[in-house]
Amino acid sequence: MLSDPMTLYKLMNLYMLKKVNFPLSNAQLTDFFLQHEYTNYFTLQQALNELQEAGLIRSRSTHNSTNYEITPEGEDTLTFFQKNISPAIIQDMDQYLKDNRFHLRSQMGIQADYYKSTNQDYIVHCEVREGKGILFDLNLSVPDREQAESMCTQWKKNSQKIYAFVMKSLLGGD
Repeated sequence: MLSDPMTLYKLMNLYMLKKVNFPLSNAQLTDFFLQHEYTNYFTLQQALNELQEAGLIRSRSTHNSTNYEITPEGEDTLTFFQKNISPAIIQDMDQYLKDNRFHLRSQMGIQADYYKSTNQDYIVHCEVREGKGILFDLNLSVPDREQAESMCTQWKKNSQKIYAFVMKSLLGGD
């Protein structure tokens, strides 16, 4: 077992990111660590920042969340040091991922964000992802930030209906 708790937290993050084939959000990782009382929020954020600075994970931030995925260097590091994670902790992580897999995947499969374009309107970017691949990608221009925020919220609520409608329409199944 490791004598340095920070190293253990880093390895635990690498393990969880390796076990799923999609990114995990900061909120999802935090939920696991706090629910199991492994560490506090601030120590977890420090571990994630240090992993990112070392190039072992990469992040993608939107207006309301940060998502993490493991890099090939992170996978190599985990291969060498995974044996330093106790079987009980691995069991906790595996059980959490098993119990929450559908929920974690569905949260990460639907993405929406917006940004200000060069002509001062807002571009709303919506995606449906399967694993690390993109199934559906949509960019819409809107005149103001409130509309952009509303569209992001609505996309997260209605993406399945919108995706089904577009697919049906494009395949000629009116």
